[in-house]
Amino acid sequence: MTAPFTMSLGSSLGLAFLFGTLFGLSLERSGLGDPRKLTGVFYLRDFAVPKVMFTAIIVASAGLYLLSDLGLLDLAQVYFIPTFFWPQLAGGALFGIGFVISGYCPGTAVAGLASGRLDALVTLAGISLGSLLFALVYPAIEGFYFSSDRGIVTLQQLLGVNHWAVIVLLAIIAGGMFAGLRHLEKRQARALPGQGRAAGLL
Repeated sequence: MTAPFTMSLGSSLGLAFLFGTLFGLSLERSGLGDPRKLTGVFYLRDFAVPKVMFTAIIVASAGLYLLSDLGLLDLAQVYFIPTFFWPQLAGGALFGIGFVISGYCPGTAVAGLASGRLDALVTLAGISLGSLLFALVYPAIEGFYFSSDRGIVTLQQLLGVNHWAVIVLLAIIAGGMFAGLRHLEKRQARALPGQGRAAGLL
């Protein structure tokens, strides 16, 4: 079997900078630096965000496991976030509230700032203040922060199936979701031609 590919820390940081730059450029060029487009999914008028996210998840998952199966990537060296069910549920709810209010997530806020959007600067300031507040209250919530520890859990472990079965299942679910969203977009386009046409670009 081919030995997994390794590189120096400097090379890793260089690639991280390159891929991060390309990622930010892709966000901006696809319109995901615009808060109106990002929050459109909550108002059922623009579904670019779930389409992009599901596509990215499937492509990245397939790429990682393909490289692993070919012996080119050691998944043991890839960091998987441990599952802390209730803390992550609470954090996800707070993240969603912030997303709706600001129109940005951290990554798209940086892309928006690079485009000269002042509301993105306000969002990043809020993220910084929120992080500082979390650091200040952390001693009081440390017990909750590490509660309901499930360790590293993956879908294939939960279902007891091969990872490719999960990837194919996700692709089928995404395909069904995309078809449903396309139907909804076409219905909106008939009701509001100008807005519907913009929402159906992605």
